[in-house]
Parts: sequence; C-alpha cells; structure tokens
Amino acid sequence: MALRPQWEWLLEGGTDQPVSPVFSTQYDAEQWVGESWRALAARGVTRATLLHQGEPATAPIDLPQG
Repeated sequence: MALRPQWEWLLEGGTDQPVSPVFSTQYDAEQWVGESWRALAARGVTRATLLHQGEPATAPIDLPQG
C-alpha cells in the first residue's frame, strides 16, 4: 500500500497554536487556507507555511491582522 502525500500548514502566532488538517493534495491545502485565513487571523495566527511530508514546500504567507 502506497502512502498518500501529506500536506499541512505550520501555523505561527497566537497563544493556542491551531493545527491544520492534513491534506492529500496541495490544491486542497491551499483551498483550505484560502477559506480559513480570516478565522485563523482572528485566533492570532500571523503566518502560515505549507509543509509537504513535514518539509517547507512554499515561502511563508503572512496573514493580515485586524
């Protein structure tokens, strides 16, 4: 059985480090952060980095605050 690729977001900032779901495609991961960034920013998340298999896959994204 082959393992599916794992994509997830490293979320920085805030007091209670939120955890992103794990996704099987980069598209799904990017869609999730695109839909969730306002709620994440409201929880104090200031930056998100997309990880693939635990390694950074993209440059960090700064989330607008306020």
